[in-house]
Amino acid sequence: MKKLFLIGWLFYSSAAFAGAPSLKSVRILYQQAATEEKSCRMLLQLLSSYDENTNALLHGYKASATMMLAKYTFNPISKLSYFKKGKQMLENAIHADAANIELRFLRFAIQTNIPFLLGYHGFIDSDKKLLLESLPSVKDAELKHMITVYFENCKYLTRDEKQQIE
Repeated sequence: MKKLFLIGWLFYSSAAFAGAPSLKSVRILYQQAATEEKSCRMLLQLLSSYDENTNALLHGYKASATMMLAKYTFNPISKLSYFKKGKQMLENAIHADAANIELRFLRFAIQTNIPFLLGYHGFIDSDKKLLLESLPSVKDAELKHMITVYFENCKYLTRDEKQQIE
């Protein structure tokens, strides 16, 4: 309960003073959305006004949350619909800002966590390569930590690749 209050306060304060949500609060909600439906829906609501033209990165987070929403839906048709919609949104965001490491990380995280049968796995190797090459030069400490922690637990990295990031 305290977490949700803190997140709500972060959103309120960032929206009231900056107009756009803080990237820190979006990242926190994104991580919580993987295990909490309420956080997933909050993230979608927070980012509802963004598209690939207004803010590609926030649109990428919105796309990821849209795909995560499938996890909390029981109807198979709705699950597939959320997944397909989010996939297209994420690809549009990446097309709008192809050099954005964080967008590529979002796609990598999605592709390494969904069932192979969905057929959305074609960028795992290229995204992993880009992320591993770019990680040393990432200036955003929070983003660097988020990627590093994800890589430490990722089955798509070899032992050598994991040692490379240490």
